[in-house]
Amino acid sequence: MSSAHSMIERRPVSVAHLFLSRVEATPDAEAYRYPAPVDEHAADGAPGAEQWRSLTWAQTAVRVKAVAAGLMSLGIAAEDRVAIASATRVEWIIADLGNMCAGAATTTVYPSTNAEETAYILSNSESRVLFADTVTQLDKVTAQRAELPALATVVLFDSPAERPEVDGLTVLTLAELEQAGAAYLADHPDAIQKSIDGLDREQLATLIYTSGTTGRPKGVRLVHDCWAYEAVAQEASGLLRSDDVQFMWLPLSHVFGKTMISGQIRTGHVMAVDGRVDRIIHNLPVVRPTIMASAPRIFEKVYNGIAGKARAQGGAKYKIFLWAARVAREYSSTVQANRIATGTGSVPFALKLQHTIADKLVYTKIRAAFGGRMRGSVSGSAALAPEIGHFFVGVGVPILEGYGLTETSAGSSVNRAEDVRVGTIGQPLPGTEARIAEDGEILLRGPGIMRGYHQMPEQTAEVLEADGWFHTGDIGELDKDGFLRITDRKKDMFKTSGGKYVAPSEVEGKFKAICPFTSNILVIGNGRNYCTALIALDEAAIMPWAADHGLAGRSYAEVAASPQVNELIEGFVKRLNGDLQRWQTIKKFTLLPRDLDVEHGELTPSLKIKRPVVEKTYADAVAGMYAGANEA
Repeated sequence: MSSAHSMIERRPVSVAHLFLSRVEATPDAEAYRYPAPVDEHAADGAPGAEQWRSLTWAQTAVRVKAVAAGLMSLGIAAEDRVAIASATRVEWIIADLGNMCAGAATTTVYPSTNAEETAYILSNSESRVLFADTVTQLDKVTAQRAELPALATVVLFDSPAERPEVDGLTVLTLAELEQAGAAYLADHPDAIQKSIDGLDREQLATLIYTSGTTGRPKGVRLVHDCWAYEAVAQEASGLLRSDDVQFMWLPLSHVFGKTMISGQIRTGHVMAVDGRVDRIIHNLPVVRPTIMASAPRIFEKVYNGIAGKARAQGGAKYKIFLWAARVAREYSSTVQANRIATGTGSVPFALKLQHTIADKLVYTKIRAAFGGRMRGSVSGSAALAPEIGHFFVGVGVPILEGYGLTETSAGSSVNRAEDVRVGTIGQPLPGTEARIAEDGEILLRGPGIMRGYHQMPEQTAEVLEADGWFHTGDIGELDKDGFLRITDRKKDMFKTSGGKYVAPSEVEGKFKAICPFTSNILVIGNGRNYCTALIALDEAAIMPWAADHGLAGRSYAEVAASPQVNELIEGFVKRLNGDLQRWQTIKKFTLLPRDLDVEHGELTPSLKIKRPVVEKTYADAVAGMYAGANEA
């Protein structure tokens, strides 16, 4: 048995066990960093100023145990559901660990979820306590109070100026809960240890409701063993190391963000936590992370920003950037091809020389923007365009594309920094099996697989076989070296009226890679005799271009509707079509008057497109693109 699989076999019962072990092993080591306001009365205190503060593992343990005991004082017992509706911040982690140490199960709620769906999740999960970052989350509960008979307490992370009063609901601050917990521990000093000792591997640890691109969200039941496995597998695969500094901005209510917490506790490295997306670019050179989890959209925006800045400088600088970008892709592609063919990853001298020059002129600045120490950035939740992947690998900020679903505790397969295969989702984590069904669907089996959908036995039976194999709904391939490749979502693939299958995500990824002005694209063509596309532009990229081409002062919608921009995008569509099979080509397209977003229900919180919603919203535009066409 390999050392990696031996680690998997000897995994602990739960993350709560892992946490206590971590605290005992490295009590004084730094665990978390988080931004906090600077005191205005301090010498360097200016209104609105922030500084990063730290918690050691021992300091974290004091707060986690106080939260756990505070929940016990409220009568929370094993598997009782305790929800968290909050942006990503260090208190989210403290609350989640407190839940686990109390034996409770965490129900995660996106802070952007509307009042009706928040009430559905809290009601379906029968959550008794809700941790909320702000009064805004409490207001959602207040609006739906009649639907939530089980909910008795709301704990606010931020102390409000005025104490809210809601009939039949106790409202506490986190500080008050911790004080109650400290008092409880004074009378029951062994309560936490007893609780953790009583945990079972198959005990419910988390309910995560799938954001879903269609229909009501389903509660995914993840037990303690799921997270314990993920923690050990991330270390065993080399994905996370004890000397890492991880920057966490992903939504912790999403399975991708939450699974990275488990691995961090196992390895004991530092995690800097700040979920404000508009602060990512500012935080990176301050935190100087070695590892970060992200979604492809962030890398696309970074690439578009770099290209846009170079374009604005014009002349020689723009030509140098275009040359350096081409060299980065060629270098990465060559290394990958030769590693597969010969195992060496060798590069011809001329290309190596070009890469060295490009590194001094361009790549060092890009790496510096990421903090200068990034050994890898894990990408998941959607497909990454290979051209974007090769660019960042060539630059020296390798994107480690991985794969997983809420139903698999996120981590199922991932590329390793020492052998990145752009265009694949890597190899399965130790302890996870993968195979391809006869119809091309990827099937997975392992300790990270959910134990079912909450109170939905029929839906569970549809995807989970009796012998443990889980049907992912993704179509893919498994190569001779064990690398997985996704070709499309099984339910997203469509057939044209001519009987040809089209994988829309493949076409969409190709377009994003060649058009730096794209934010989102939706390819349409199911049952039609040709394909069309709805395209939303990246405002940060298109507006400077518009200003330079006679459209200064126009709104985004006016720019998108202009003949100049339509002609610009049409050029990229023609380039795309040159690389596609005839039946895949985009015959017509519509530029949308605004970008797709979560607020309008067009994107999930993990930024996946809700295709039915977008097609319904822009049904008139779609109908217009097929007007007069022969649909037979």
